Amino acid sequence: MTDPGSGPVPAPPAAAGGKSRLVRRGPRRADDFFHYLTLSAGLVVLAILALIAWSTTREALPAFRAEGFAFLTSSRWAPNEEAFGALSFIYGTFFVSLIALVFAVPASVGIALFITELAPGPVRRATTFVMDLLAAVPSVVFGLWGVSVLAVKAPGVYESIGSPLAAIPGLGHAFEEPYNGKSFLSAGFILALMITPIITSITRDVFDTTPRGQKEAALALGATRWEMIRGAVFPHSRAGVIGAVLLGLGRAMGETIAAALVIGSGSQISTRLFASGDALAARIANEFGEATGTWRSALIGLGVVLFAMTILVNLAATAVVSRSARRAG
Repeated sequence: MTDPGSGPVPAPPAAAGGKSRLVRRGPRRADDFFHYLTLSAGLVVLAILALIAWSTTREALPAFRAEGFAFLTSSRWAPNEEAFGALSFIYGTFFVSLIALVFAVPASVGIALFITELAPGPVRRATTFVMDLLAAVPSVVFGLWGVSVLAVKAPGVYESIGSPLAAIPGLGHAFEEPYNGKSFLSAGFILALMITPIITSITRDVFDTTPRGQKEAALALGATRWEMIRGAVFPHSRAGVIGAVLLGLGRAMGETIAAALVIGSGSQISTRLFASGDALAARIANEFGEATGTWRSALIGLGVVLFAMTILVNLAATAVVSRSARRAG
């Protein structure tokens, strides 16, 4: 007879242990699957980038063979004479991007500080909405506004600004004539409008990560609001702000339509802000439709150069951000 008070017979220890191993093995398999899935996604992206670099370089080889190293060191671009030098376009790309950063970085940091530290709730939400809306505007809209409005009205404004500044020794050359509406400065201003929302958005998020305790401690010690920002917010956010600026630089370097419409298509190396110039992406957009043979290969070569420049900027951004993070730590 079975003792009614004895209760159920406990499971053997081996069976209980086997069940726990099965329970643990399920989440482990899920983690392994997620790990390999994300690893595969990253490798696919790298493979696509490698294929893009390989295919474009292969298409550009005829121009590289014809010009050699002069493709990067010569500024003479004459398709009718089979002369292709990219130096002026490389210079124009960096020059216009630098102008854009000069306009965009102070404005972006100021807007981000206003949103995170000064603006009341309704104004903060409205300003954030406007910046997000500005980031969603297509680049061709900025370009059309630049060529139809800015380029038409700019010469008079440029002359009124440049005439007094042209007399300053050492600085005046940058403001000399001719005062073209389609110029380096116009393109830089349009690109600044385009990258300001990007830099602002990232900088705002970085400022928000500053620990509230650090800011309150600085204010409790008698610091003004500006001293608190300078002593607590900026040191904590330095790496993120640098990354945002370099991300904006990469966007400005790769912009095509807006720059092509307002830069002026002048193949020259000049430090004059009001002179017409050209950039890598703008030259490709303006000439690719009619190019054939070596000319087409040279334009693809400009794309390869721009691709390499973008990679170098990203590597530099990673290095600078890592160094700033180590210093901050």
